[in-house]
Amino acid sequence: MKRRWGLPAAMAVIAAAALIGCSSQQSSSQTTAAGSQETKQESKQESSAAETEKGGASGTLTVAIWDKNQEPGLTKIMADFTKETGIKTQIQVTPWDQYWTMLEAGATGGSLPDVFWMHSNEIARYSEYEMLLDLTDRIKASKTLEMDKFPKEIVDIYNWQGTKQYAVPKDIDTIALWYNKKMFDEAGISYPSKDWTWDDFADAAKKLTKADGSQYGFAVSPTNDQAGWCNPVYDMGGYVISDDKKSSGFTQPGTIKALTFLTDLMKEGYAPPYEVIAENKEEALFEAGKVAMITQGSWMLSELCNNDYVKANCDIAVLPKDKTTGRRASIYNGLGWAASANTSMPEEAWKLIEYMGSKEAQQKQSDLGIVISAYQGTTDNWIKAYPDFNLQAYLDMMDDLVIRPYSKSTVAWTNMIHEKLIDAWNGNKSVEEVCKDIDKEMNAMLAEE
Repeated sequence: MKRRWGLPAAMAVIAAAALIGCSSQQSSSQTTAAGSQETKQESKQESSAAETEKGGASGTLTVAIWDKNQEPGLTKIMADFTKETGIKTQIQVTPWDQYWTMLEAGATGGSLPDVFWMHSNEIARYSEYEMLLDLTDRIKASKTLEMDKFPKEIVDIYNWQGTKQYAVPKDIDTIALWYNKKMFDEAGISYPSKDWTWDDFADAAKKLTKADGSQYGFAVSPTNDQAGWCNPVYDMGGYVISDDKKSSGFTQPGTIKALTFLTDLMKEGYAPPYEVIAENKEEALFEAGKVAMITQGSWMLSELCNNDYVKANCDIAVLPKDKTTGRRASIYNGLGWAASANTSMPEEAWKLIEYMGSKEAQQKQSDLGIVISAYQGTTDNWIKAYPDFNLQAYLDMMDDLVIRPYSKSTVAWTNMIHEKLIDAWNGNKSVEEVCKDIDKEMNAMLAEE
């Protein structure tokens, strides 16, 4: 068995991977902003590490997440947990761009948070080096958890080599189309419907674009895979990675077709140029009334539904489907609740994970509109969280789900794809050439797994 925490080679791998994962997605201004907070972040990490070594602050479980929008709702649920068990919790929010660096620092020092969110991008690395608490036997003995009520694909993400379960599913997410009703009305275009194809999407994008550059039909970033370009790729018959995770799908005709479809619209000026996308997230442009349509994940509800401009002018529809294949797929994923193998409070950490995976807590998570809970049958009230929006569109997208592409080296090949797609987005290279380059490098990475 591998030694925990005292394996320099393992730590080197984690550290190197964390550096790879530090965001090719960031613009230079975002990177500078992150750099200016380095001292503050290091201080926070050192403080968190000290608390964790003592079992949290005075026996309090430290719980690490990256989404500030979910903190209020999760705080309510964990308050209920404390009432039931007497176990105190303290949520620590670290933005995504620093979250994995924070965990890497904790892994290196043997002081990970007690309980924390895990992602399909990272689970293989943390599982391989036994940094997570093995939940397998605890799950088998639990009278509360019903793992068969969660999507099997999500459960399997957090199962290491078919032998150890390292996380319990937290949620699932789907992708839908956000559109600006005011802009559609002004252009005399009917709102998107379930009959819409990607051709209809393209026609609308053209009509919604203003020649003076003040308004564009849509926006999508090369770094927005799950909520963006991945969905038409699968609709049009392509894929990112083979089912056996041994080969890239970037030279598949459907993959090239979908990426060409998007980049051709960009060349025609119906989406902001790459320079704008590099500096501004799609949702920020949408909230500012600069673009008429974006595709976005259900995890963004709190952000978008609480924006004043969006509340006054926008709504949600299902994604378009492909005219030829008839497919309307949504890439989906789900986070997992995991615990540190080195926590000084393993039983308390397990009790929290068990509770957060229970039907009771999963129902609360949906009822509060935090995210779509992973537990079967708990989503009905979720659509009532924001009654002014058509949240049903996200649930309707569950009819054809494709698990978010992943493998052992997801972070490395995902960042490579994002970087190389920039040349297709800004027109420096053809889609075919870019896809050929991606295919070659991705296959080499997969061969090393």
